[in-house]
Amino acid sequence: MAIITLPYKYLELLTGVPKEILIERLPMIAADIERYEDDHFDVEFFPDRPDMFSTEGVSRAMRGFLGIETGLCEYFVEDSGISFSVDDKLKNIRPVLGSAVIRGLKFTEESIQSLMGLQEALHWAVGRGRGKVAIGVHDIDKVKPPFSYIASERSRKFIPLDFDCKMTMDEILTEHPKGRDYAHLVSEFERFPLIVDAEDNVLSFPPIINGELTKVTTDTKNILLDCTGTDEKAVMVAVNIICTALAEAGGIIQSVEVNGTAMPSLKPSERTVSVSECNRLLGFDLSPREMAEMLERMRFGAEPDGDDKLSVQIPCYRADIMHDWDVFEDVAIAYGFDNLKAELPDTFTIGKAHPLQKNMSAVRSILSGLGFLEMMPFTLSNERVMYKLMQREVPDYVLPVLHPISEEQTVVRTDILPLMMETLKINQHRELPQRLFATGDVIHGKETFQKVSGVCMHTDADFSEIYAFFDAFMHELGIEYDVRESEDGAFIEGRRADVFVNDRLAGAFGEIHPQVILNFDMDQPICGFELDLRVLQTPEE
Repeated sequence: MAIITLPYKYLELLTGVPKEILIERLPMIAADIERYEDDHFDVEFFPDRPDMFSTEGVSRAMRGFLGIETGLCEYFVEDSGISFSVDDKLKNIRPVLGSAVIRGLKFTEESIQSLMGLQEALHWAVGRGRGKVAIGVHDIDKVKPPFSYIASERSRKFIPLDFDCKMTMDEILTEHPKGRDYAHLVSEFERFPLIVDAEDNVLSFPPIINGELTKVTTDTKNILLDCTGTDEKAVMVAVNIICTALAEAGGIIQSVEVNGTAMPSLKPSERTVSVSECNRLLGFDLSPREMAEMLERMRFGAEPDGDDKLSVQIPCYRADIMHDWDVFEDVAIAYGFDNLKAELPDTFTIGKAHPLQKNMSAVRSILSGLGFLEMMPFTLSNERVMYKLMQREVPDYVLPVLHPISEEQTVVRTDILPLMMETLKINQHRELPQRLFATGDVIHGKETFQKVSGVCMHTDADFSEIYAFFDAFMHELGIEYDVRESEDGAFIEGRRADVFVNDRLAGAFGEIHPQVILNFDMDQPICGFELDLRVLQTPEE
């Protein structure tokens, strides 16, 4: 899920609607308001709607939903006369480039924050952690076209964003915060991707960091957009979403020729859908004209085509529309969730909690009582996080993802402790001490079962603390256990223990090894434990 910050004044300016109405009606377009602040509110959107990851995108949707401005948004693309060349040597590195020029912008602090927020949200939702797509925005008035996307020597120097001195690209990967975070995307290549202008000035080192030279400020009026990646469709989705969002902010979209191909087009796609099928699935009784009006409120173009068909124009920024049923979902949203009548189901059943859920509920209750805060890390991870950073060997029961969408999600988790380390890394700037836990499914080969992991991070975190917490935890569960000397490389030798229940290895605990802490770019002492929850199962379970 993506949580987007929406400033009240900027959203009111773009929609012409007071914030009270926006707050009341926004949840009806499948959004969830997380929190309210004095000058903004934070809203959670589903990852399949990246077009809503900006104030401009939300305003466009709300104007339609509230009936202020309905129908398809038409975006016109002028010719910029600017070109981009792509180096053939990038073919096996990062070969795809999408670009556009947007002119006539009047940036404020709020609109810049909206653009930066959209950029980072797209890196996550479309770019899969920048592996699939990385986005750069540049003040084009500070550089000179034409531009080149090249495979550069790693020793090339430039000033990265928010720094004041030149660094080599290799130095950026080890010394710049963004370089350390995303080095794994390019470090294996002999050459690195680089975007330069006609005078050899550096604009960007994708997918790592932009150059300080083209930093966007409130004085910026015209920008150059670059989207690089490994997937052409995903790259162009990002280009379309950013271009249309900036068009909503008053920008003039201009095309760029990339190796002779002009982009973007921003033209809608077309689809013909069945009105009767929509009514059957949703339980409605809409006429073709009524259904068309619903879709126009969701910013589609729609015209009846006979007694049962509807000709639908899908906006270029709606990358989530892949099936007729996706169109029908928007009909339901436009109809209004609050207008649906509550009805009892035709069948009646009595449910009860699954034994596994009872066990995990007990685990959550105990650890919460011990002062731990529950987290919910992802089920998919990668071998680097699960094993390499943890100083563990890759086991033979790892279940790989057949067609991974990114380098960050290549295996199904076999343990939870490495994912807790990732969580600590993200939150290391928060107040200490931090005591976190997570419980859920893991997979070993073809077997699915549950584990629980807990971690403590603060200046005095040590073996004694985690032993005390673990002992109290096992006592509350009513499980007798033995501890034996461990050889788990994730922990410090002499300050680690394997846990045995009924002579079966069931877990481990101890002080996290300093090298593991450094591997995750942290510097505070950490201790942790992990337990196989099959120890709670009775034979019949």
